[in-house]
Amino acid sequence: MSEFSTRGAKSVDKHELARFAKLGDGWWDVSGPQRALHRLNPVRVAYLRNLFCAHFPDGAKPRDRKAEKPLAGLRVVDLGCGGGLLAEPLARLGAHMTAIDPAQENILAARRHAEAGGLEIDYRPLTVEALAESNEIFDAVLAMEVLEHVADVDGFLRAAASLVRPDGLFVGATLNRTLKSYALAIVGAEYVLRWVERGTHDWAKFLRPEQLLKPLKAAGLSEIDRAGIVYQPLRDEWRLSGDMDVNYMLALERPGTK
Repeated sequence: MSEFSTRGAKSVDKHELARFAKLGDGWWDVSGPQRALHRLNPVRVAYLRNLFCAHFPDGAKPRDRKAEKPLAGLRVVDLGCGGGLLAEPLARLGAHMTAIDPAQENILAARRHAEAGGLEIDYRPLTVEALAESNEIFDAVLAMEVLEHVADVDGFLRAAASLVRPDGLFVGATLNRTLKSYALAIVGAEYVLRWVERGTHDWAKFLRPEQLLKPLKAAGLSEIDRAGIVYQPLRDEWRLSGDMDVNYMLALERPGTK
């Protein structure tokens, strides 16, 4: 069990926490237990880069998504960061990254990898509730492939929404609860293709888009974009799609002064 105390954090599922805390440096093994996430990473990083460049100007100028560091100056927090698979590429794109995880083991693995790569990322062993209590706010708040593993989704999302500054963004990525997702994400990914360890996902905890949107809208956010992610077996790659039946992403903003 993680060394970090999760007392009072209703969103933390202790069984899920223990499952991911044991990965250690295995987070960064591209052929290991997180290989599916490694393959998915380029699509979600490109989506976030393009979304942020379109939404956040660089002073009086639009951002150039093809620049070396197109996200320079943006404060971004990754909630449930695991070993840092998303935080690192966003940091390389110039974002000032804060990344939190309730498992001390995950944070230590993430710090080791970032230090080896010469990256400065503010990794913290925290729950989202604890971060929300600090009254910090960010340009963008990310909950990517974590929502299907938390115990109290509404509470997690309320805390996450409180971290979004005016004109800022929240982006969530998760698995839809459909028969198609059961066939592909449970039977296919865990039992047939063995992309992830059996038992990694619980179909009952998959979330329909409206389950995310309701608490986020109640917290003052407005939807601005949505996208599905589908796997193309012939090309052995993931791509964005209008099909949200399995993997999908939602982007919302907190209306401000624009």
